[in-house]
Amino acid sequence: MRVDKYLWCVRYYKTRNMVTEACRKNHITVNGQVAKPSKEVFPLDKITFRKDQIIYQITVLDIPENRVGAKLVDIYRKDDTPPETFAHLELLKLSKEHYRKTGTGRPTKKDRRDLDDIEWETSTDE
Repeated sequence: MRVDKYLWCVRYYKTRNMVTEACRKNHITVNGQVAKPSKEVFPLDKITFRKDQIIYQITVLDIPENRVGAKLVDIYRKDDTPPETFAHLELLKLSKEHYRKTGTGRPTKKDRRDLDDIEWETSTDE
């Protein structure tokens, strides 16, 4: 089975076109080699791909006939992605929340002065 069809069948990507784009950007490797969308995938192949700032590592266990339901995905793949990568993504989300909310625009003069006050307080405490 083609790598683009496989990743679509096991529900990592919503469309095959998205997988093709990821292949063109060299985000997908099969057994350590950069893969084209037409690269054939066999059982026990290791696929590594980058999606949403996470580098997933999966092992192909079996080849599905068609796109499978979410509950049946584990029959066809083994997820070898280290848990630290998901923890790193959570840290990224938390750090973004620390700053300004999305869509609030540029900081106002008052915001900048408040930030300066915070920086001044932390530098004088040391």
